[in-house]
Amino acid sequence: MANHNSRHTIILLQNSPNRSTRTFMDYDSIGQAMDGICGLYERKLKEINPSLRNLSYDIADLYNFIDGLADMSALVYEHSMSAYLPYDRQWIKQKAFHHLKRLANGGR
Repeated sequence: MANHNSRHTIILLQNSPNRSTRTFMDYDSIGQAMDGICGLYERKLKEINPSLRNLSYDIADLYNFIDGLADMSALVYEHSMSAYLPYDRQWIKQKAFHHLKRLANGGR
């Protein structure tokens, strides 16, 4: 039986209304996908503020970033069904929140 946490996750995103900005990123787990989304946001912050040495942001900033994308959704592999299940932006925000909370508490 595969580890429940190691569910392959594909993040589909579109940066702007232009369909050519559609892209995807895939990860071995939901947690890695949330790290990837945070990383995307952090890279964007660095582009906007290249002189900042230490980046800090709160969950509301991350939510605004996610909401500011033209589209974002997730496909998560469900072993019991041998299929990918779709999840919306709200689900991603909830997972990102729990992921960051775990990291802040020093746990994995």
